[in-house]
Amino acid sequence: MSKKNKVFATNRKARHDYYIEETYEAGIALKGTEVKSIRQGRVNLKESYAEVRNGEIFVVGMHISPYAEGNIFNVDPLRKRKLLLHKREIRKISQAVTLKGYTLVITSLYLSKGRIKAELAVARGKKLYDKREAIAKKDSERRILQAAREDR
Repeated sequence: MSKKNKVFATNRKARHDYYIEETYEAGIALKGTEVKSIRQGRVNLKESYAEVRNGEIFVVGMHISPYAEGNIFNVDPLRKRKLLLHKREIRKISQAVTLKGYTLVITSLYLSKGRIKAELAVARGKKLYDKREAIAKKDSERRILQAAREDR
């Protein structure tokens, strides 16, 4: 991924629920009021994912709040937004999704060279026991760090 200037939103739950296999940087087709709203940090990626349709990739479930001064130019906050990728990337992603059973998750939204970009991840879902294992591992690491601090 290229140099990130400012991160507007991250999907922390994605790393908890999925094994991230591969990531891509994609542009997003947005309206003017959506860009202004994102720059104010009024975006939520919690339930967002991407789907391949007719050789194009669309983001579903990304909530961009209406811009306060946008009046008639505001659009539906949950509308599908097109991701801008090269054809070969789209082909590779669609093969992974259809053949291997992976899913597409938006992990972050950031500013790069004056443009809003999305980090798209090809991911495989974790089972419940995998999530428990990850939580237990983090908990044990936290306890070790606390014990090390108390010994000082």
